[in-house]
Amino acid sequence: MANAWRRDRSTKITAPKTLFLLFSTSFILLTFFYLCFHTTTSPNPNPTFKTLTNLPNSPIQPFDCHNSPQSHPVIANLVEGVKYPFLYSLSDFGTLPDKPHKNIVRILKGKLFRRPDISVTVQELLEKMKSEGKLGIFVDVGANVGMATFAAAVMGFRVLAFEPVFENLQSICNGIYFNRVGDLVSVFEAATSDKSGNITFHKLVGRLDNSAVSATGAKMAFKSNEEIELQVRSIPLDQVIPDNEPVLLLKIDVQGWEYHVLKGAKKLLSRRKGEAPYLIYEEDERLLQASNSSSKEIRTFLNGLGYTHCVQKGTDAHCTK
Repeated sequence: MANAWRRDRSTKITAPKTLFLLFSTSFILLTFFYLCFHTTTSPNPNPTFKTLTNLPNSPIQPFDCHNSPQSHPVIANLVEGVKYPFLYSLSDFGTLPDKPHKNIVRILKGKLFRRPDISVTVQELLEKMKSEGKLGIFVDVGANVGMATFAAAVMGFRVLAFEPVFENLQSICNGIYFNRVGDLVSVFEAATSDKSGNITFHKLVGRLDNSAVSATGAKMAFKSNEEIELQVRSIPLDQVIPDNEPVLLLKIDVQGWEYHVLKGAKKLLSRRKGEAPYLIYEEDERLLQASNSSSKEIRTFLNGLGYTHCVQKGTDAHCTK
């Protein structure tokens, strides 16, 4: 009982030790709440944007990530070497355990996901446009798991992403959550083409990024992979993108179906110089021929719409008016 008197002594709130503890606790709590509610995305360069959860004049509505079955397991990581960091999750894990996806191997080695070239390209182009005061959206056709979509969204740009493969859609939904960009990204469960309706699609097991409308195109580089044929919705971009919607950049990577996508975006591409989007599309002659088109046919079509400046960069063509 020798120390019982200590319990009866009142603590002076103005004592230096008490003030220090109060200040430290308050600082920790404020820091905690800041980290909980603060996002890493840049300010939206188009602050008048309203999330496209409902498009009354469009025949298709955005994919509902909240009501979609959750993919599992989820393997995600940051991307190395991009100016504006972002995460994405894998939909293909490779052949486990014998031959896992290369990015799974990188995780096991303590490395970030390999930098996708398209992510760097998208960020460089949009940063330049932003510095010039241009406003508008990024349209990602053949979004795969969102490597281009999230590269733009973490910069604060609005994105319309089109992807017909369900497993890839699940990964995009994961990425929307991981990157906190739900107010910027609208994803559509559809292939884009020059006609509305259903279209036969060929999903390549183990290489979902190589899935394609053309069966030949899907299996061209991976002949041993299992191919699954399914019906997916197809829709022209001109039926989804309003005439008054400014589009800064249009990226198309659809394994040889590019010409059909471009024809379905004729109104968008016919906009006058300064309003027509910067265009990036994959121009792989073998894949194009598998879909009954050619690079010459595409260039002639684009030239007729005013896209007279096209530069080849790897397997991609960059075109402007």
